[in-house]
Amino acid sequence: MSRIGKKPITFPKNVKISQSADIVKVEGPKGTLSSKLPEGITVAIGEGNIVVERKSEELSARAYHGLARTLIGNMVQGVSAGFEKKLEISGVGYRAELSGNNLKFVLGFSSPVEYNIPKGIDIKLDKQVNIVVSGIDKQLVGRVAAEIRSLKKPEPYKGKGIKYADEYIKRKAGKSAERA
Repeated sequence: MSRIGKKPITFPKNVKISQSADIVKVEGPKGTLSSKLPEGITVAIGEGNIVVERKSEELSARAYHGLARTLIGNMVQGVSAGFEKKLEISGVGYRAELSGNNLKFVLGFSSPVEYNIPKGIDIKLDKQVNIVVSGIDKQLVGRVAAEIRSLKKPEPYKGKGIKYADEYIKRKAGKSAERA
């Protein structure tokens, strides 16, 4: 039995969960999310909690048991509290500007880089170098943060680029440090 899969998911009273066929729909104060259940997985919705069960002991059902529980748990947390990722831009002259649905970056390239913000994502800028990506879908928030980071990954010599706020960049010594 999956250790993660057998744990029940508790949800607050302001979150409503419904199931039709193999689709689970979660509604809360921040929005609505829905997901298709994998084959061989069922959901029992109780008063204030959800239990994810599998129909058989097949390998695929056992593999999807913990995954389905985690995905439903992420949907519950997303519609009630939301998710956010923080990014930092470091480097002389590196900055970001928010204009409408676009995020414009000056990252040392010959022309500015524009990033189109997808629907369902909210981006806040602080001092043009701190970016907060937030939304209700954990996968989408993580993907958008990774795409923004990939525009200019931090380099190990001076640390210039876009990095996660809690990321540690291991620095390398330059050429002149080795000769001395």
